[in-house]
Amino acid sequence: MERQRNFDKEPKEKEFVEKLVTLNRTAKTVKGGRRMSFAALSVVGDQKGRVGYGFGKANDVTEAIRKSIDRAKRNLIYMPIKNGTIPHDIIGKYKSSSVLLKPACSGTGIIAGGAVRAIMDAVGATDVLSKSLGSGTSVNVVRATFDAIEHLMDASTVAKNRGKTLDELWG
Repeated sequence: MERQRNFDKEPKEKEFVEKLVTLNRTAKTVKGGRRMSFAALSVVGDQKGRVGYGFGKANDVTEAIRKSIDRAKRNLIYMPIKNGTIPHDIIGKYKSSSVLLKPACSGTGIIAGGAVRAIMDAVGATDVLSKSLGSGTSVNVVRATFDAIEHLMDASTVAKNRGKTLDELWG
């Protein structure tokens, strides 16, 4: 008796790109020794302009990563992307971390540190310049980057806020 197997089945393509930014291990000393705990910071994006971050803690690495990815999927925001880059310069701030994001011409690539690079990869930007200023704590850098992304505006948003059409704005 021969079993039917579907080797032709293509693996279902994931909706989101998941990037692990940091994985932190902490130890608590108890009566019986050390108790390990893990904290994971991850970024998810659809590479079409939506991106989110999440932070998860658990006693197991895989559980911490799963929690952080679930939280990231619940906190998605939209980032305007024009020709693979951002529309204008912006500085995002969170506590003592600041992140400068600048648009770049085609072919430049993503020039950024680990946390910012993960976000830009996940959102689908291909050409961005960035500089992380102040504290380099990855959680704060991610939050500062998301602060910058939330304040980015595309041309249609600016025109709407000013009460004009795109043609009036560009002359």
